[in-house]
Amino acid sequence: MQPYNRQLKTNARILRSNMTDAEQHLWQLLRRKQLHGVQFYRQKPIQSFIVDFYCPCARLVVELDGSQHATDAHQHDDANRDAQLAQLGLLVLRFNNRQVLLETPAVLEVISATILQRL
Repeated sequence: MQPYNRQLKTNARILRSNMTDAEQHLWQLLRRKQLHGVQFYRQKPIQSFIVDFYCPCARLVVELDGSQHATDAHQHDDANRDAQLAQLGLLVLRFNNRQVLLETPAVLEVISATILQRL
């Protein structure tokens, strides 16, 4: 398991109880080891971040982005965050909420293929 800032634990719990529709939808498909028998965690603190979904055995992070992530400032912040997570050996997959809700099979296929490559 990756180290994390313990002060994020409370925020992670709040985020778990206030998940977006897209996060709830994807969580129903990832939880309980439904995908290749691997464990996913939701709203998981990793160092100074809280990632949407984390699969430790595949060293995979799945982030779901709302429309606010389309701005230049958010894209810059996301790129920095992804680079810091990559330094830990983690791969970050990003999907927007619309993709998750309207193209669920395609999103799951990308996640599935990535898991198989990284196991």
